[in-house]
Amino acid sequence: MDALIVTLPGDGIGPEVLASGQRALDAIADRYGHSFHYDQQLIGGAAIDATGSPLPDNTLASLRDCDAVLLGAVGGPKWSDPNASVRPEQGLLRLRESLEVYANLRPVKVSASLRDASPLKGELLDGVDMLVVRELTGGIYFGEKTQTPDAASDLCTYTRGEIERIVRVAAKLAGARRGRLCSVDKANVLATSRLWREVVNSVMADEYPAVELETLLVDAAAMHLLSRPKDFDVIVTENMFGDILTDEASMLAGSLGMLPSASLGDSTRGLFEPIHGSAPDIAGRGIANPCGMLASCALLLRHSLGLDEEAAALEDAIEKAVASGARTADLAAPGSTPLSTDAMTAAILKFL
Repeated sequence: MDALIVTLPGDGIGPEVLASGQRALDAIADRYGHSFHYDQQLIGGAAIDATGSPLPDNTLASLRDCDAVLLGAVGGPKWSDPNASVRPEQGLLRLRESLEVYANLRPVKVSASLRDASPLKGELLDGVDMLVVRELTGGIYFGEKTQTPDAASDLCTYTRGEIERIVRVAAKLAGARRGRLCSVDKANVLATSRLWREVVNSVMADEYPAVELETLLVDAAAMHLLSRPKDFDVIVTENMFGDILTDEASMLAGSLGMLPSASLGDSTRGLFEPIHGSAPDIAGRGIANPCGMLASCALLLRHSLGLDEEAAALEDAIEKAVASGARTADLAAPGSTPLSTDAMTAAILKFL
């Protein structure tokens, strides 16, 4: 297979982990006889510095002919003024809109060898294997915003169609897994959540009666993620709730650096990125955890390129490397010597 992948290193540790991702994709290409080509472009703070825009026209143009997009991270203290008219995060939101990706898939699977890395009791972590499906292009992040010196507002809106399409994505995934879907909302307070719940109940009853549906308020879901995480199969929720809950769920896996994500729409062209941020406090030190990026590359192979065997091989290599004791600083036990980003990447690729 020949494939063109747009790479967006971005800011902070983004370039470091993206370099590891390309090493992994090249290793897969060599082993399985594929040819992956890369088109590196600017996004985020790096793009602001170079062009004045967080998503330049050249980056937007590169998206038209690519098969997938691989992103490092955006943002950092240099561009963190909330009153600035141009901010790195604007580039990420516009990127999602431009790609028309509305379903953000965030798998959370706990490796038995990382039980001690999580702050939770080990017995709560056995068997944890969930998938959070986050609606990505609606809600309060994209609503109209106003601000004066004394007041501010963010409008949260959802349409029936937006909710229906994300619920169908989640329900299909649940049907292919363990057959359980948990919908998370705040219907006791928010009108958008009352519509969300109504639409979820209707779609599930009419189209997916074989999938077991559970409904939780977001505050209860946050509690149950920590008290009974193994009970969850697929979780579907709106944009902001999904953003917050998946950062919480990363503690189940031991570190934010372990978790990947795939943002998908109606075509096979997707956006793939680790869920961690730009981590400016460790940028340039060569100690970032590449596992989330490599797992995101596996999702790219599976969802955009249709290479299931290759994706599984990369995921298996990550699991075997971690099980062998390979650890970056975010996972290392006190007194142990952690691996650098490059050394951790090499340790994983040995298991391909």
